[in-house]
Amino acid sequence: MQTRVKATNYRMTPKVADYLDERLAALEKFLGEHAALARVEVEVGRDAGRPRHGANIYFAEIRIIYPGGKSAYATNHSASVNGAIDDVKEEMERQLRKRKRTTMSTARKGGAKAKRMLRGT
Repeated sequence: MQTRVKATNYRMTPKVADYLDERLAALEKFLGEHAALARVEVEVGRDAGRPRHGANIYFAEIRIIYPGGKSAYATNHSASVNGAIDDVKEEMERQLRKRKRTTMSTARKGGAKAKRMLRGT
C-alpha cells in the first residue's frame, strides 16, 4: 500500500505519524487482494476556515485509490488530531465494508442466476 501524508497548517509529530500508521494498517485488511496496488492519500491539519479557538478545528481526510480507477473518500473534523484520524478511519471502514458487501452480493446473485440457467428453470 503506497501512502502519501500531507500536513496542512500543522506540524506532524512522530507520535501522530505513528498513530496514523497504526490506523491505516487497520484499513489494509478491507482492501483484500488490491492492498499492494492501492494508493492512500491522507491529509491532516488545522482547518483555516473555522475559528482558531473552538471545537472541531482539526481535520483528517483519506482517499483510497484502487486499481482500475475506483476510489473511496472520507473526511472528518474533530477537536483533536487523533480524534479526527479515528473518526475518518471509522468512516472509511464503513465505506469499504459496504463496497465489499455489495460486490459479494452481486457475485452471489450472478452465480445463482447462472446456476438457474444451467438447470433450465
